[in-house]
Amino acid sequence: MSQNIGFVSTRFAGTDGVSLESAKWAQVLWDYRHVSYWYAGKLDRAPAISMPVPEAYFYDRDNVWINERAFGTRTRSKKVTRKIYELADHLKQTLYDFVEKFAIDILVVENALCIPMHIPLGVALTHFIAETGFPTVAHHHDFYWERSRFSVNCVEDFLAMAFPPTLPSLQHVTINSFAQRDLAWRTGASGVMVPNVLDFEHPPPEPDTNFREQIGLEPDDIMLLQPTRVVPRKGIEHSIALVSQLKNPKCKLVVSHESGDEGLEYRDALIELAEQSGVDLRFVHTHIESSEGFDTSGVPSHDLEETYSQADLITYPSLYEGFGNALLEAFYYRKPVLVNRYSIFVADIEPRGFQVVTMDGFLTRNVLDQVRRVIADKEYRDQMVEHNYELGKAFFSYSVLRRQLRSLITAFTGLDDL
Repeated sequence: MSQNIGFVSTRFAGTDGVSLESAKWAQVLWDYRHVSYWYAGKLDRAPAISMPVPEAYFYDRDNVWINERAFGTRTRSKKVTRKIYELADHLKQTLYDFVEKFAIDILVVENALCIPMHIPLGVALTHFIAETGFPTVAHHHDFYWERSRFSVNCVEDFLAMAFPPTLPSLQHVTINSFAQRDLAWRTGASGVMVPNVLDFEHPPPEPDTNFREQIGLEPDDIMLLQPTRVVPRKGIEHSIALVSQLKNPKCKLVVSHESGDEGLEYRDALIELAEQSGVDLRFVHTHIESSEGFDTSGVPSHDLEETYSQADLITYPSLYEGFGNALLEAFYYRKPVLVNRYSIFVADIEPRGFQVVTMDGFLTRNVLDQVRRVIADKEYRDQMVEHNYELGKAFFSYSVLRRQLRSLITAFTGLDDL
């Protein structure tokens, strides 16, 4: 029996992990007749199945005002408390409207009940679920205790109540084993681990592209691609250091995605560092199946497939990741990759046997030698990427997601129809 699934978050737009993974969940659910609808402050989903609520966006004026006063201090004023509850009450009513408008059967909350980018939305969701007993899957990508910027705050009562809540009708899903254990230890709630996935059953097509020409690269240039947002935890300074130490003028570093929600200071620092290091650094913006070739600022953007297809090596020196979408994408597009051994990679990905160049927080001569070999030795490179593709198909494919979603939906409906 088909179900109407309501996805809820602050944003479903662009190439961030939450937007991408929620679209994959919706695709798998659609294959089994379950129709997905979307609620968020910022949306790029089809208007007919969407309910945009501007106040639910983390850059909403009132929410920005709250966040400026919620973090970095230990006490809050009565005005802050009142504003949180006022906005939460408004958003709770819009959730009731969303469920009624689209006859929603099951809610899937994407990251809005684990990281307090929007405290009123978390409170609104918690109250709505408590009042209705609504069947809800809380898909947790990042918890607030994993981010130092949330450690000093005056909203511990709200965090304990809503990030995440423990309610009878709520099923928790985490994307890595560390988060699964932390959830149980901190809240006493059990959670299911569902890794991020890609459609390894269907290899990507070879795009017909002039991408390199469009961004000014020569045919014999060596393109190192950092396919991440420009935020400090992505460790882009390590990629700049790599290109600098390779001492090959043909090596060019391309960074995809936008600067994200943490300001532009990091990007400016990277530009200065690249200039000082003599590194050719280029920022390009990617989009997913957009009808336009430009982002909102008028900067030309490029399809994710064509961006990956033109890369010679993927750099992924992240300091921390909730899972590592870009790493899976490197495997999917059959590209060799340099990985900084962040904790989730060590726990959940590396044991599967993937062949990558690894670093432990800093570059060594051995790492540089491995990168040079990957770039120069086609036979070695081809064997590496084919091996990784087959492992991706076994452990991080849509078939894995399909089995997990079947279990989650069945827990609510009692029908094994996914």
